[in-house]
Amino acid sequence: MANKALATRQRMMLRVDPAPLKPRNPFAGFARQRSAGSHAKPVAAERQAAKRALKKVKLTPDEE
Repeated sequence: MANKALATRQRMMLRVDPAPLKPRNPFAGFARQRSAGSHAKPVAAERQAAKRALKKVKLTPDEE
């Protein structure tokens, strides 16, 4: 009952400086800096995109 006069929020707290952070994986930083570009789309994705584009285009008959 030593801290009877202090409210629970006002109690003294000891703060400890955290240890310096070290990376979990030392090679992760190199991979992150390299940041490879995006890969080429598969043929199936291009084919599906073409089908969607055809559905969007409004077809009109030629007037002759």
